[in-house]
Amino acid sequence: MPTITIKNLDNKSIDYNDRDQSVLSVLHENGVDWMHACGAKGRCTTCKMIVHEGMSAISENSPFETQSKSLGKLNDNERLACQCSVSEDLIISVPEVSKLPHLNYSK
Repeated sequence: MPTITIKNLDNKSIDYNDRDQSVLSVLHENGVDWMHACGAKGRCTTCKMIVHEGMSAISENSPFETQSKSLGKLNDNERLACQCSVSEDLIISVPEVSKLPHLNYSK
């Protein structure tokens, strides 16, 4: 069973079964509050995540991610949580610009 670990949320780990489900859906279903201003449509980049390990296990870039990268809104180590699914373990963190004010982030 794959695990998503969020480094700057005290290494919170989430085990999940549905490998076709978006990372954002997995996070929300497991009680993790994650920014997503456009309603998970891939248009605003607020759900971006920094990928520390597991990039090769993430689905291919969506057209929205490809466009965001070409516009300089996503770095090579970032993906949109609403646009990708993952088939193996993943270690991510919340970028500074997407941190929610009511959560306490660790380093």
